[in-house]
Amino acid sequence: MVPQNLQKYQLILASKSPRRQHLLKELGLDFQVHVSDVEEYFPPELGMTAIPEYLAELKATAVRKNLPENSLVIAADTIVWKDEEVLGKPGNRDEAIQMLQHLSSSQHQVITGVNIQSATKKYSFHAVTAVWFDELTDAEIEYYVDRFKPYDKAGGYGIQEWIGFVGVKKIEGSFFNVMGLPVHKVYQFLKEF
Repeated sequence: MVPQNLQKYQLILASKSPRRQHLLKELGLDFQVHVSDVEEYFPPELGMTAIPEYLAELKATAVRKNLPENSLVIAADTIVWKDEEVLGKPGNRDEAIQMLQHLSSSQHQVITGVNIQSATKKYSFHAVTAVWFDELTDAEIEYYVDRFKPYDKAGGYGIQEWIGFVGVKKIEGSFFNVMGLPVHKVYQFLKEF
């Protein structure tokens, strides 16, 4: 259901993520996809929740400047945070394996920052989900990485894939946030926009 207040806007998702596109479609929203080509760099002094909000705003602003006045841009960025550091997207097989070994038998946070902006308004917010992994064997990790190639996913995994079925023993917070978009919060912000 499209909130009444949004009917005057052309919704734009500033993301090439198929998971974000799927989740936004499941909300019943009509939107176009415009991908920003910004470099995903953030100042090193930013903290856990500020990093993905900063990156989401960077993406939204880059896309927004090339669109008509009636456009409403939604952008998001997801990071995995463990031991006071960001685990981004793995660059190759070895990095993906190392990340999953690091996450095995422990807890980490998944933070998604979202930026929603029109020609006259701009909102940023985030959602945090705690995720606990069971112990993963090297064989399980290698099977997952070789079969699913999670190189486009923060932390080197997708909770909706095989590794989530066998490895995630508990979460606190939004499941969909771990997939890359806290749809419940996005919907609430869109209703209030």
